[in-house]
Parts: sequence; C-alpha cells; structure tokens
Amino acid sequence: MATLSRDKLKLIHQLYYKKQLSAKEIAQSLNVSLDAVYYFMRSNGLKRRNYSEFNLVRFNKKPPSFRLRKKLSDKDKELKALGAMLYWAEGFQASYADIVDFANSKPAMISLFLKFLRRICGIDESKFRVYLYCYANQDVKGLINYWSKLTKIPKAQFTKPYVREDFKIEKVGKMKYGLIHVRYYDKKLLELIRKWIEEYVKEYASVVP
Repeated sequence: MATLSRDKLKLIHQLYYKKQLSAKEIAQSLNVSLDAVYYFMRSNGLKRRNYSEFNLVRFNKKPPSFRLRKKLSDKDKELKALGAMLYWAEGFQASYADIVDFANSKPAMISLFLKFLRRICGIDESKFRVYLYCYANQDVKGLINYWSKLTKIPKAQFTKPYVREDFKIEKVGKMKYGLIHVRYYDKKLLELIRKWIEEYVKEYASVVP
C-alpha cells in the first residue's frame, strides 16, 4: 500500500472536513492510492461521512440551475419582495419540500410570480413543470391551452392534471380557470426564497416566522 508523507497526512483533515473533498478526490490531488487515504483515516480515527452527510456535500457542490440578477433597480427590488411574499403566502414550504411549488387559481398572481422567477431569479425554463387541478365539468384541454399561453410554458411541460369528479357546482365558479401548481425543480432556489422571506419578515414584521 502506498504511504503518505507527514505533510500530506496533515492535508487530509483539511481537505476532507473543511474543503469537503471526497476520499477519491483527495487521493487524486495527493497522487496516492484511495486505500492509502482510507487507511490513514482509520488509523487516525477520522470519521467518514454517513449517507446523509454525503448527500449534503454533493448537494452543496451541485451548481444551481438559475442565475440571479446582479444589479437590481428599485422596481426589481419591489418585484423581489413581492415574489418572496407571494411564495410565503401561497408556496409549498413543508420541511421536506425540495422544489419551488407555487399554487394559485388567479392568473394575475401566477403571472406576477413567474415574472419574479424569470427576472429576479434567472431560472432555467426547462425545469418548469405545471400541474393543473380542475373539475370534471370543465374543458381540461382548453384550460391547459389557457395556462400554457398565459405562463409561456410549453404544454409538453404540463404533467397529468388532477380532474376532480366529486364537486359542488357552485365551487367551480370560484376557479374559472382551475388551479395550477407552477413547479421549479431546484432545491437551492427554494432555500434561497426561504432565506429572502426570513429576511423580509425579520425586517418588517414584529414577530419571527
């Protein structure tokens, strides 16, 4: 088995725990075998990452799919605040959530949130998915056409809709166009929006979220 010099041994702790390199990446950077790195870690009682820690490191290294707008005008700052507050009110925020999921039946609200995602967050359009919720007596294809045109998201990115069979006719009038979930598949963006919400709440509210 290849051995490690004392200087190289000192680097392993820093590379593994501080820079969060994998054992394989450390072996490559130090030009030693992977077995030598593992042997050193076992011999010196250095704990290897568990599955959850490994996934967290991998998540942190993964580049985001969006590019934030760097310079914000006063109008942009307003839009950023509006988008964050809309998500606070209507977005899915369970602790286990891993995507941005904004649901509403009002076209103006959907349009405003999408403007926030596109202008402020610089999202990747291909990561959008739209989920329609409607009633059985509504024109499902017509609703998908309507929302696709409004959101400028291709119909190919609409998932299978949920069509409710049991309903009261008076409730349908409250959702003329059904309801849609606009979903964006990047947990890093969800975490960023949550951070913005927390900052706005701390600055302007008398209580913490």
